[in-house]
Amino acid sequence: MITPNQTLFLIIDVQGKLAHTVSAPEALETNIKKLIRACQVLEVPILVTEQYPKGLGHTIEPIMALLEGNEPVEKLSFSCCGTNDFMKKLRSFNRNDILIAGIETHVCVYQTAVELLDFGYNVHLVADAVSSRTEENRQLGIRCIEKAGASVTSTEMAIFELLRIAEGDRFKAISKIVKE
Repeated sequence: MITPNQTLFLIIDVQGKLAHTVSAPEALETNIKKLIRACQVLEVPILVTEQYPKGLGHTIEPIMALLEGNEPVEKLSFSCCGTNDFMKKLRSFNRNDILIAGIETHVCVYQTAVELLDFGYNVHLVADAVSSRTEENRQLGIRCIEKAGASVTSTEMAIFELLRIAEGDRFKAISKIVKE
């Protein structure tokens, strides 16, 4: 199970030109924003990547607006792990559980998840916070990531797993986030 002190939330390539072309873009954005806000309450670090931002644009504003001071890691490789800056930043957090959201499930998310698993990380794919341009490719990506050894979770499942206890200020804040 994931815990706040061992988890990092990785948001992969939710960028302007691509974010609006994927399957169910509104649900994707809503779930990622819930995860961001919950991770902030629970003090889980967040790492953001952008695939070739000169061509695909930057991370969409509704997400970046919640991540003040968080500078996305630019990359050209489909896997985040193919970028030295990403690997340095990832290792600096010293977290072993990587909670993944983003796009596209069958390309960048898939390749990153598999390489993180190869490096010995525990990968937790948030199935309702990933997407692709087609639902078929989204589903294929999820199946292949799970087959490679990742755990598959949902936005609410991950949030409540990180929270663990139904009391106190954190519970109240998380309850509000989940209900929105």
